[in-house]
Amino acid sequence: MNIKSKAMGMYQTNCYIVSIEGKDFIIDPGVDATQWVMENVTNPVAILNTHGHFDHVWSNAELQKKLNIPLYTPKDDIPMLSSNDWVPDLPPSKPDFEVDGDAELFFDDVKVKFRHFPGHCPGCSTIEIGDAMFSGDFIFERSIGRCDFPYSSVEDMKDSLKRFKELDYDKKVYPGHGSSTTIKAEQKHIDYWIQSL
Repeated sequence: MNIKSKAMGMYQTNCYIVSIEGKDFIIDPGVDATQWVMENVTNPVAILNTHGHFDHVWSNAELQKKLNIPLYTPKDDIPMLSSNDWVPDLPPSKPDFEVDGDAELFFDDVKVKFRHFPGHCPGCSTIEIGDAMFSGDFIFERSIGRCDFPYSSVEDMKDSLKRFKELDYDKKVYPGHGSSTTIKAEQKHIDYWIQSL
């Protein structure tokens, strides 16, 4: 498996291209991601959103059209893709598939696992492919997603963090902003974040 990443836009949102078994998966194509994605894919099969915030979904529609591939978005965040009061110039996009809660998707022999961790926003999810977890704005290196946005929930975040702490395996974590980390490294800090919320 090969992972390429580039920080996009003024919020430096990480867009990822995951290449595995001859297939390219595009995760969170943010602001101005289209050209970079087009230059770095050979067999794109899907666009995957960890959640619906504008800086993670900005280039969804443009890439859907240019690449003619389906978009997968967590169900609870779909309203954010087309009706966004705080970012009125967001290019609207419509998912081809609504991902409902925890879900396993199969692309031939490649398994893509969505794990629902609401709090930062209603649909906030991680995406696991192979030995990697793409955590969006749920977990960062030594930090967690903010819970003071519209549709955020402190209580949901606490519950999600408790469930994340219980994961009994380790994978490298690629967040929506900043540097990579691991599940085990961040589990050490979960009690602190729960108490801080």
